[in-house]
Amino acid sequence: MFEIGEYVVCGNNGVCRVEGTGNLNISGVDKHREYYILKPVYGAGSTVYVPVDSDKISIRRVMSREEANRLMESLDRMEMIEVEDEKAIEREYRATIQTNDCQEWVRLLKTIHYRKKKRNAKGSKITATDSKYYKLAGDKLYGELALVLGMEREDVEKYVMKHMEVTV
Repeated sequence: MFEIGEYVVCGNNGVCRVEGTGNLNISGVDKHREYYILKPVYGAGSTVYVPVDSDKISIRRVMSREEANRLMESLDRMEMIEVEDEKAIEREYRATIQTNDCQEWVRLLKTIHYRKKKRNAKGSKITATDSKYYKLAGDKLYGELALVLGMEREDVEKYVMKHMEVTV
């Protein structure tokens, strides 16, 4: 169980602060089921309700500062995602995003970053699919790293890209 005030990463909502738990008085919702009440850090004004006992929505604690530093230090050893079938690439990307795993998001960013560099060298632009999932993975990863490293989100992107330039 997560504590009030704790930061978590919740599915597609990104980094959220646990504001409390309780039952919801909303029609169509089980009034006896307990929910986390979450406030997205980067989604001003919104509130997310997640059943405490949910096995469908991925929710985890944010990484620690030490884990974030180890993640950045491990970029050079991190494998890119193997993309053998261009037609199945979106399925692979979607599955990677849904893991709710920072290492997998970094692998995705690293893969797409490398693919973008290769396409640019040939005079081509990044594909729409690569662009979409690059943004999704970046939003998730940079938000969490910004919180735990005490940095601005924009600075985190530069920080990660600097490490990627060295390791790709």
